[in-house]
Amino acid sequence: MPAPILHTPRLTLRPHLRSDMDTFWTFFQGDRAGYVSAPATRSQLWYGFASEVGSWDLMGHGGWGVDLKDGTFIGQVAIGQPPHFPELEIGWIVFDGHEGQGYAQEAATAALHWAWGALPIDTLVSYIHPGNTRSIALAERLGAQHDPDAPRPDGETPAETLVYRHRPDADGSPEAYA
Repeated sequence: MPAPILHTPRLTLRPHLRSDMDTFWTFFQGDRAGYVSAPATRSQLWYGFASEVGSWDLMGHGGWGVDLKDGTFIGQVAIGQPPHFPELEIGWIVFDGHEGQGYAQEAATAALHWAWGALPIDTLVSYIHPGNTRSIALAERLGAQHDPDAPRPDGETPAETLVYRHRPDADGSPEAYA
């Protein structure tokens, strides 16, 4: 199943396109990618990108490309659980020049509402580097709470990864970003 298309007042969450890879490569070469695992080569990027797309068929969830209403590709929101993740995670990326405008919150809220209605789950987590204050603030705006006792991805410590827990009764409503 391909990623469903979701619409918000300012954004469209859509299945990824092959052309999205060039924008991701540029992102991963910059300072803003310092808190995420960046691919060292375009081949590694391909494997990660293909897993975001293929997860929809294999798992029923995965990554969405996030576009402004005019079609400008500005980032990604994803719900996924690669083998080294103990729980299903929601994560987000907003590309340079589009941060600080509420797009990540709007996209993540749409993805959360989709997840609560479409998946047989009652919780999601966000794995966040402790230095990534912007993502921590977003998780908290979304209603997530720090869960220090939650398991982390394989091999990661509390000094490397904080776990924020999302629940459907805490993640707000679409009016929060209207």
